[in-house]
Amino acid sequence: MKTPPLHTACILATGLFILGGLSSCNTSDTTLPPDLRTTVYRPAKMKPIDSVQTLKVGDKAPAFTLPAVKGGKVSLADYRGKKNVVLSFVPASFTPVCSKQWPGYNISLDLFKQNDAELIGIATDGIPALHAWITLMGGLDFKVLSDFWPHGKTASDYGILRGDGTSERAIVVIDKKGIIQYIKVFDINKRPALDDLASILNELN
Repeated sequence: MKTPPLHTACILATGLFILGGLSSCNTSDTTLPPDLRTTVYRPAKMKPIDSVQTLKVGDKAPAFTLPAVKGGKVSLADYRGKKNVVLSFVPASFTPVCSKQWPGYNISLDLFKQNDAELIGIATDGIPALHAWITLMGGLDFKVLSDFWPHGKTASDYGILRGDGTSERAIVVIDKKGIIQYIKVFDINKRPALDDLASILNELN
């Protein structure tokens, strides 16, 4: 049985019914969790993409082992032969678009599970900053890893480290053999639509 598109659940979560799927992020304070409305940093519009992509579909995914906000370390190798992996890279904690993107995934986790996929969030912030941010968002039910030190190494290995030391807003889907099946860098100023991701996960499953 085909799972419903991921973007449908995310639209319901945010109350944004946009023809054609979830598109650019609404920056209204009312769509942020209450504790974040006066806390988020609002950067000026940034260069949409500031890296040169070095990986493509069919490449072996670079290995990584990173500390998790909830403790311990997580390696890509932990999922080899067991689960597909979806990596969601975001630029920075305490920013409006990121503060809406990851909470939107929380109610879609069953769709990842149904497609035998593990969702993992990665940012170049340190553990304390990520912990504080996630707490203010009301918690996240998927693993979040810190690519702080060596700074941005994983983002760099995936070809998505920006010139300012943050990562691009990117999604990477890796199959159980460790091969990249989907990789896309999105406009950093907008929340990604998830239509393509839903289709890829259904195909892998």
